[in-house]
Amino acid sequence: MALDIKPTRSELINLKRRIKQTSSGYNLLKMKRDGLFHEFRTLLSEMIAAREDLVGTYRESLETIALASSIEGGMAVKSAAVAALTHPEVVVSRRNIMGVVVPKVEGTNLVSTVESRQTGLIGGSPYIDEAADSYSTLIQAIVKAAEMEATLKRLLAEIEATKRRVNALEFVVIPEMKEAQAFIQLRLEEMEREETFRLKRFKNK
Repeated sequence: MALDIKPTRSELINLKRRIKQTSSGYNLLKMKRDGLFHEFRTLLSEMIAAREDLVGTYRESLETIALASSIEGGMAVKSAAVAALTHPEVVVSRRNIMGVVVPKVEGTNLVSTVESRQTGLIGGSPYIDEAADSYSTLIQAIVKAAEMEATLKRLLAEIEATKRRVNALEFVVIPEMKEAQAFIQLRLEEMEREETFRLKRFKNK
């Protein structure tokens, strides 16, 4: 880099300003990287707990649906599912975490009620109701886990990109700029000594 610059005082002033600006950007990127990593670790621990909860809820749902099918019959369970007035729907929007756009997953009709099942309090089955409640909980757990997993992937990608930029500034860009600064300062000092020597010779003559 030192070979591509002119050893002038104006170039030295510009280079010092650029080093200051680059160092400031470097510090901001480090803060962003550390903040994103903190968010990632916090969300990761929550994701692990959500995954464990999801697995447990899934097993409970299988047990309740198996019990309802064995007691009420598979046809009755299917009929109850078909008769439901509402069905789960998911809407994906966006939210911002430290400048990173991550998905925000929201669901509607995730929890089925007695009214939406159209079975009533008398004609319904407690086993089918329990299975429906269990699967409602399962759907909510799936939506939550999906949002967290997608967010983790986005955060991880941004952390890696930010880390590459921080390393490039720390180990390549800033050292090259400081090397160029040292080159200009050294060259200016040499030119100043040469000029002083010429003036002395001129004065002696």
